[in-house]
Amino acid sequence: MRKITLRMRRFVLVTVSLFLVATSFGLWSCSRSKKSAADSAPMIGFSLDSLVVERWRRDVDSFTKAAHDLGAEVVLRVANQDANTQIAQVRELLNQGIDVLVIIPNDAEKLSDVCREARRKGVPVLSYDRLVHNANVDLYISFDNEKVGSLQAQAVTEAVPAGNYVIINGAITDNNAFMINKGFHSILDPSIAEGKIRLLEEVWPSDWMSDEVRTRFEALVKPGQKIDAVLCGNDMLAETVISVLSENRMVGKTKVTGQDAELAACQRIAEGSQFATIYKPIDALALKAAGFAVMMAHGEKIRYDNNIDDGRYKVPYIALEPILVTAKTLDSTVIKDGFHTREDVYRNVKH
Repeated sequence: MRKITLRMRRFVLVTVSLFLVATSFGLWSCSRSKKSAADSAPMIGFSLDSLVVERWRRDVDSFTKAAHDLGAEVVLRVANQDANTQIAQVRELLNQGIDVLVIIPNDAEKLSDVCREARRKGVPVLSYDRLVHNANVDLYISFDNEKVGSLQAQAVTEAVPAGNYVIINGAITDNNAFMINKGFHSILDPSIAEGKIRLLEEVWPSDWMSDEVRTRFEALVKPGQKIDAVLCGNDMLAETVISVLSENRMVGKTKVTGQDAELAACQRIAEGSQFATIYKPIDALALKAAGFAVMMAHGEKIRYDNNIDDGRYKVPYIALEPILVTAKTLDSTVIKDGFHTREDVYRNVKH
């Protein structure tokens, strides 16, 4: 009797949770399903580029907990920033019989074939936060990356409407970096055309932690060269930029922005060395992604209002809203949400 009760409780939990996800996004589902809720737990293969960026551990933990709450199992593989390793790991997951593949690709181009391979085998693919090119994945869910860029640029141009700017983009292999860059330019280009803003250089590194960022930025920091603002693809790149500025006694004189609202970045904002970051409520992304992954594992058909071009196909797209964080909004954003504690953010300053 106890076993039957637990099984029924799991069935109710999965059914109610999936209903809530579906109604939240105006989705519909067909009567056929790959697995019924009463079958064994669906297996989600989660293929992750790396855990180098601070936020990815949060994503994995939140996604895994949400998936477990929905009655699914998660098999995680981490590629340590190597596309070939990730390809091999995805094939390993497919051989294990996963019901759905969730992927954060290391390389938007190199992972295309293996994602198409998954779909040929009947395994739906959810592209998480980063889009895989030319793969026709079943769903792409992320924050609005163009807005990530435009929020940064808008904040900086309001603070420094004219002057010398530098853009440090994200990895050239990551589609998000191009979307963020588009957001940067949507705000900056009119002022560049008018001559108010002079774009000194635009750096495209080979990866998100490339040493070439430091080398190329150091080359820009010359005696007498004023740099008013640096827009960065993420907070790790912003940290590199601020380190170089510090070595040249320029911290605080240059507005530096990033994204991900890493703890170190929020501390730098509190201290005054970083101007802004972009906060992306990861729990919201992970919860929705887990819900959709479980629906896909059960064979549910999902209809969406938005799509995005992956280079060859129009892919269903769910875009979440990013949030600008500055010294004025630390308390009302990352601290209020419990993303970071107030004690941690203001550890190095009196407040």
